[in-house]
Amino acid sequence: MKFIGVIFSLLLIVSSSLLAQKKNADYRLLLQKATTPIVIDGGTLDSAWREANIASDFHMILPMDTSRAVARTDVRMAYDDNFLYLLAECYHTQSGSYTVESMRRDFSFGKNDNFLLFMDPFDDQTNGFSFGANAAGAQWDGLMYEGGRVDLSWDNKWVSEVKNYEDKWVFEAAIPFKTIRYKKGITEWGINFSRLDLQIAEKSAWAPVPRQFPSASLAYTGTLVWDQPPPATKGNVSIIPYALGGATRNFEENTSTKYRREIGVDAKIAITSSLNLDLTVNPDFSQVEVDQQVTNLDRFELFFPERRQFFLENADLFANFGYPTIRPFFSRRIGLGVPIQFGARLSGKLNKNWRIGAMNIQTGKVEEIDLPAQNFTVAALQRQVFARSNIGLIVVNKESLNYTPSDDPDAPVYSQYNRNIGVEYNIASSNNLWTGKVLYLHSMSPEKLDRNMVHAANLEYDSRRWTLSWQHEYVGRGYTAEVGFVPRRSYIRVNPEATYRFFPENSSVVSHGPTLSSTLFFNESFQQTDNESYLAYNVSFQNRSSFTGWIAYNYIQLLQGFDPTNALGDTLATGTEHWWNAWGIEYESRPNSLFTYTFSTRYGGYYANGDRLSVTGEVGYRFQPYVSLAVRSSYNRINLPEPWNQSVFWLVGPRVDVTMTNKLFFTAFMQYNEQIDNINLNTRFQWRYQPASDLFIVYTDNYFPQPFGVRNRALVLKLTYWWNV
Repeated sequence: MKFIGVIFSLLLIVSSSLLAQKKNADYRLLLQKATTPIVIDGGTLDSAWREANIASDFHMILPMDTSRAVARTDVRMAYDDNFLYLLAECYHTQSGSYTVESMRRDFSFGKNDNFLLFMDPFDDQTNGFSFGANAAGAQWDGLMYEGGRVDLSWDNKWVSEVKNYEDKWVFEAAIPFKTIRYKKGITEWGINFSRLDLQIAEKSAWAPVPRQFPSASLAYTGTLVWDQPPPATKGNVSIIPYALGGATRNFEENTSTKYRREIGVDAKIAITSSLNLDLTVNPDFSQVEVDQQVTNLDRFELFFPERRQFFLENADLFANFGYPTIRPFFSRRIGLGVPIQFGARLSGKLNKNWRIGAMNIQTGKVEEIDLPAQNFTVAALQRQVFARSNIGLIVVNKESLNYTPSDDPDAPVYSQYNRNIGVEYNIASSNNLWTGKVLYLHSMSPEKLDRNMVHAANLEYDSRRWTLSWQHEYVGRGYTAEVGFVPRRSYIRVNPEATYRFFPENSSVVSHGPTLSSTLFFNESFQQTDNESYLAYNVSFQNRSSFTGWIAYNYIQLLQGFDPTNALGDTLATGTEHWWNAWGIEYESRPNSLFTYTFSTRYGGYYANGDRLSVTGEVGYRFQPYVSLAVRSSYNRINLPEPWNQSVFWLVGPRVDVTMTNKLFFTAFMQYNEQIDNINLNTRFQWRYQPASDLFIVYTDNYFPQPFGVRNRALVLKLTYWWNV
């Protein structure tokens, strides 16, 4: 406990010593109410735009952050009683067409000429919203959290238009006040504008951002100054019903076709302009894109992100509590393969300093596996302290309703309840140079297990040349998080890491430098069980391509039996020790080419004195802006002693995206996974016939590769409508 106190005190000293005023407080844009109507058509002739103030003279972020931007960008904003308006004029620096992947929504930032707005309505430099578009008109919208990260799974109602001219492309948007969350009466919002011009490989922003940080960093926003308080939203209630029809058939078990006829509804109710209540009854997530498969050679469970809309708004309050491998709450534990009957979620801001979140979800019984109905409750509270730091609390409860374990020894047994309570202190200095966290979790279950707690902490310093970090974790053997993601227990982990960057002058190389990292695992008696240490060298080029080479040393003492192929069933014995060395390279091509590619290799030792060769790559070609083709593949060859001998696993995934307009999309992709002996085909048609209202047609097949045959097949047609009451 003394050690925990030392770490907490250190983070407190760092946070308080760096308390300072906002870095870009002098960058101010006066926002005036429009006196004439604004038509969203990508034009610049509306008289309201001639009266609006201009944000210009952008600052370069990449390749270097020491000068003004080469590409000229002029931004204007205005508002009326219902909408916040934005006009961005993105001028060309040379002749030639723009670079985009497609008109697909929520595009990849680094592969598209784009303009983005980052908005912090509470000016707390931590949470906000992002809106934007690429040069072909594809929309981008996301929730901002942790001071500079954007969750693009969030989707809401707004309109925009992009129009291309000989000397520029223009983005014009209208964002309803009902779409965003803000506190009534606050007249200064944090704001920044970002521009990526791939013709000259330049990233820029209105308020300057150091090159080591993303342009989305809310610590470096300027200020949007309202001429009067923004209008309060009235009657902000949205009803989003859906109707669904579909058919599924399991050929593997030779069952008859099952038909689906379902209806359900979501609702969004603004309790205040900054606090929202989400309700759902009989939700369906069949239109959510399937997960990207990987060849799994890891000893522990893999993480796949949440994409379901109901769980996304203010998701960081719940889902980002802890660390990537220590999450007390992971929403994908709820409702996958189990029907969700209804749910409610209250989340948002009480004021600039306080955020709250509360969620309750009820799932139904599954008779085939004797799973009882279960209730999930999560509550979170967050208080901002110092410049950008906060203290958070979380409580997670999973309860099996009216459940008594069966006396049948062959029947599955489920827990009657599992509970977690946790507290964390997140540090983020005013200039973003220092970030860190201290975490404590405690679990409760009927078994009354010993050492049912977690402590972890990290601290990172990120300057232009140096990135230095330290992280340690302790997860007790009795800690359980049935609604969380904690793939490993009963360990102590330490991970120091250091990176240094050189910046050569007058070179095609922007920066290069080494990274040294070591990850050490110990058991609870502090005996070492794992060591992964590596040295990497990273090179970033002016054209935004990159290269990395690395070497690594691994030591593993198996704490339980493990099949090193994760496929054949035979296992290495518990307690056996394994050492090896490996090396690899990674390369990513420049994104503004029509033909793009990435590849990575890994070669070296493996378990039981074996060896492993891995080659992973992706090639893509686009017929911009309408069609994007890509093929991802990975090859793993593993040589081991008997009984495994040589194993080869291919994973191949071709994909085609067709975007007829920025409202009409078709996606088809296949995944052949040799490790699990499956071919998956998924196609999805989406027509956004009104903002945030969609028609989906989703067709899915799974096949046996050898002999080729159908495992199962599904077809779903779903219609949603967003209705503002």
